[in-house]
Amino acid sequence: MLCIDTSALIAYLEGAAGADVDLVDQAFSDEIGVLSPVTVTEVLSDPRLRPAVRQAILDLPVLTMTDGFWERAGLLRAMALRHGQKAKLADALIAQNCLDHHATLVTRDRDFRIFKRLAGLNILE
Repeated sequence: MLCIDTSALIAYLEGAAGADVDLVDQAFSDEIGVLSPVTVTEVLSDPRLRPAVRQAILDLPVLTMTDGFWERAGLLRAMALRHGQKAKLADALIAQNCLDHHATLVTRDRDFRIFKRLAGLNILE
């Protein structure tokens, strides 16, 4: 299962070139691409989002939040901050969601590397 991060999803939607965009396209074709609820929220926050794109996003599979998610996400972010690393709240939530589901994250955002190093998050950049 491949979880598509906001950065990779936006690149895909904008028709950008790149290995990650090809991977996103293939993941959706193979029906192994999923979104984190945070990614859905981030993308739907664009006030210029076209209705057809909005509906396409809403039709994609979304990872669930498992029992204890919020505590684990807080502890994950605290671990990164304790190591003096930048750890945006949204990134920690996405990372924990992927960890809970053993999903590999497809992203263009290098900020996720801390979660790879500290918690073993699988990332494809």
